[in-house]
Formats: sequence, C-alpha cells, structure tokens
Amino acid sequence: MASASGVAVGGTEPSVRTNRWNLRRIGGIAALTEAAIYVAGILYFLVVLDYANVSGPLQQVELFVANQTSLYAMNLLIYVVFGAVLVALVLALHDRLKTGAPTLMQAATAFGLIWAGLVIASGMIANVGTGVVVDLYATDPTQAAATWTAIGPVVDGLGGGNEVVGGIWTLLVSVAALRGKLLPSLLNYVGIVVGAAGIVSAVPAFGEIGGAVFGLTQIVWFVGLGIVLLRTK
Repeated sequence: MASASGVAVGGTEPSVRTNRWNLRRIGGIAALTEAAIYVAGILYFLVVLDYANVSGPLQQVELFVANQTSLYAMNLLIYVVFGAVLVALVLALHDRLKTGAPTLMQAATAFGLIWAGLVIASGMIANVGTGVVVDLYATDPTQAAATWTAIGPVVDGLGGGNEVVGGIWTLLVSVAALRGKLLPSLLNYVGIVVGAAGIVSAVPAFGEIGGAVFGLTQIVWFVGLGIVLLRTK
C-alpha cells in the first residue's frame, strides 16, 4: 500500500507542475498577443483606412467596398481571434490569482469570459453586416448606408464602442492581484486605471476619451502582464 501510494504521488506531482507551468506560459503568450492585436487594429483603422476622418454611413460603406477583403481579415483578427486568445488569458490569470482572492477571481473570470464572448459576437456581426452592405451597395447605395446605420451600433454596443465589461474584468483582476500580492504592484495600479477607463467609457459624455484611454493603457498592461507571466518560475 505504501509503495503503491508513493508511486501514485510521484507519478502525478510532475504532471501537475508541468500543467501549471504550461498554463502560465500560455497566459504570457496570450497577453503579448492581445497587445499585438491592439496595435495592429489601431494602425489599420487609423493609418491605413484613416477611419477617424470618415464621416457619415455612406462614406463608411464606400470604404468597406474599397477594402472588403482586408477589412474582413482585420475584423476576424481584432474581434474573433482576440476573443479566443482572451479566453486563454482569463483562465491563466484565474489559475494564478485564485489563491489570493478566490471569490474576487471567480467574479473576475466570469466577466472575462463574458467579455470574450461579446467581442467574438461583435466580430461575427461586423463581418456578416459588412458583407450585406457591400452587396447592397452595388444596387442601392442609399439603402446600404441605412442598413449600416442599423448594424453599426450593434457592433459598437457589443465590443467596439463600449468597454465596460472589459473594464470590470481588468479592474477585478488588478484588485485581486493587489490583495494577494501575486503580481507587481505597479502593474496592478496600471490595471486599475485601465479598468476605470473602461467603465467610464459607458458614460456617453466620456465614451470616446474613456475608450481611448482604455485601449492605450491596456496595451501597456497586456505587455507587462505577458512579461511577468513568462518570467515567473
């Protein structure tokens, strides 16, 4: 019995350690990937498409028509791939931080997975909606613009123009890490700023500035988080 028990313990312990190390590494890679996707999206929409200077739904649809293939690929990257990678990061952070603040991390993980689902749904609606208005534009540009006027707010509401769910997740993770002292304090304070900005973006008067601060500071948070997770032994 003793020898059998000893073999069982000896056989399972290395596996547990390896799995935890792998999850930590996956989380670190996921965080850096999220940061890279953020940067790619910003460069594409602000530099390549110059989307900020496009006014009116008709001009937006014309932009979609001229860049349909690249836009489809970018929406797939910044929404669907981002959301899928986010799931890995959420689970990795839950595994790392649950011992310091178990109840708080349960809530944080729930919000993180909800955010991932919303972002993925937003990307699928964006791509399907873009395809519809591009096809419609060939026969009726005015109707295509009106259709996008209806679809655009749905995309923004789920994952583009409102960052409250992502803000809550980032805030809860940062507070949990701060309480458990399981991540560097400076990184946690940056995360609190990110979370607060995301929550503020839900207020119409502060939506644009809150969303901008959320996106830019979360790039910094993701990079720092990735480095910490990859370097931790």
